[in-house]
Amino acid sequence: MKNVKLVSVGTFLPGQPIGNDKIQERFSVNAEWIELAIGNRSRHLVMDLDTGEINYTLADICNMAAFNAINKAGVDVDDIDFIVMGTATPDSLMPATVNMVAEKLGINNVATYQVQSGCAGAMQAIDMATKFLRLGEYNTGLVIGGDVCAKYIDIERDFSQLSSSELINYALFGDGAGAAVLSSDEQVSGANIVATLNRCEGLYRQPGQELNWLGSRLRDVENVQPLKEDYKAIEEQVPVMAKEVMMEIITNAGWNMEHVNHFMTPQLAGHMTDKIIQLMEVDPAKAVNCVADTGNNGNALPFLQLEMLMDRITDGEKAIGVAIESSKWIKGGIALQA
Repeated sequence: MKNVKLVSVGTFLPGQPIGNDKIQERFSVNAEWIELAIGNRSRHLVMDLDTGEINYTLADICNMAAFNAINKAGVDVDDIDFIVMGTATPDSLMPATVNMVAEKLGINNVATYQVQSGCAGAMQAIDMATKFLRLGEYNTGLVIGGDVCAKYIDIERDFSQLSSSELINYALFGDGAGAAVLSSDEQVSGANIVATLNRCEGLYRQPGQELNWLGSRLRDVENVQPLKEDYKAIEEQVPVMAKEVMMEIITNAGWNMEHVNHFMTPQLAGHMTDKIIQLMEVDPAKAVNCVADTGNNGNALPFLQLEMLMDRITDGEKAIGVAIESSKWIKGGIALQA
């Protein structure tokens, strides 16, 4: 089996950061409460909150992230053998968004795959790409992850009438995209992918999150919600599952906890992520943490963490990444060594 390296990471966050004061102004969510209860300071959106204009599609921001990753890798688009993309919010059912990104990049005649998934989708896509490259059929792969909230925001709603459980989502989530170039070429430099993990453990368990395809258009349909989350279940289960993944991926890599220099933990919201870091018994100084400033942008978050990691990690250092998806309780993980 071939060795696989993470060669480069590129990201893209649309527009300027949107602070809590703007969220309060637009969605009637108290800015002080956001800071105290959630811990997020800002987020990015493809939508102009004043006009409702959509400035970017998911394909647009994924294209920009992928372009950045390809440039950093020093490869040409013709070197890309396949693309895997993870998203929970595709622009359309058909054509698949991954193929629209390929067109924007000028990539043709390659295999493309789109993983429909939430927070674990980026890890699932990396796991798929790593397995493809290990088998030796391909040399270079492009992995993409991204999500946008526009479909779930109706700026004409009377937000003062919404419950706190509905309003919290406007403070939690944001938009963004990330991408990585992976290679099995021994001459290429990068961080070695030592192990990956991708597993669904949702049998006989109720979903912790449900996201309806039609978004805010369903607000008047009886008994149907565009976005539904069981926050209690997420708060109880995600830290436990995150620690399980961390220990399993460390074991699979043949390491001990003290060997790991950097930890990319699940990113839900500022305070919740801090709690997860504590329950995982991770040294906060070793945590790669960004959600308080970027918002929870789903499949983009692991790439934002990976980009931060690539700036920090030095030769010989080891890193662990963990992602948990509450929709049907999916575990994702990665072990890297520079």
